[in-house]
Amino acid sequence: MLIIGIAGGTGSGKTTVVKKIMERLPQGEVGIISQDSYYKDSGHVPVEERQKINFDEPAAFDWDLLLSHLKQLNAGKTIEMPTYSYLTCTRQPETVPMGPHDVVLVEGILVLSDERMRDMMNIKVFVDADADERLIRVINRDCIERGRTPQMVIDRYERVLKPMHNMHIEPAKKCADLIIPQGGHNEVAIGLLTDYIKSRLTK
Repeated sequence: MLIIGIAGGTGSGKTTVVKKIMERLPQGEVGIISQDSYYKDSGHVPVEERQKINFDEPAAFDWDLLLSHLKQLNAGKTIEMPTYSYLTCTRQPETVPMGPHDVVLVEGILVLSDERMRDMMNIKVFVDADADERLIRVINRDCIERGRTPQMVIDRYERVLKPMHNMHIEPAKKCADLIIPQGGHNEVAIGLLTDYIKSRLTK
């Protein structure tokens, strides 16, 4: 199984890159794992305190479960991926079954930040974008999808996103085999990565 890790800052365009790759590949042959699904459950935390949780540091994720699922897929087994609600900051009772694939894309802000994860990956990709561009995308996304106001997003960016990006996400860029500047707008890099995946699927 070919495992490709796709990391990058919040709002860098990771999801767009993955979407464009998937649109160009045979349906059903490539699996996707989103690191966001593996946030630790915060159901035990009082509701008013959940918005204060730092979701941009490694400790926010259930690494053991994510690593276990990758190993199971690599062994040809089916996994039950967790689902997570951003609105309630809790893991949901529903799971999503996923069987083994020839190629699996693992996408998330910190997928290159854990050495155990990197050791399992065949290709490590970092999606890069300017800080201003990332902030604009985060404001648009969080206001529409997560019920936050622009001021709430900006405050969180200054308090959490920016320092965590500099501390945990940006340093992982040096571990990447491929850096994609301009995020989802970089058609050349996306095309090269897609062609490589196609060649592996053909084999």
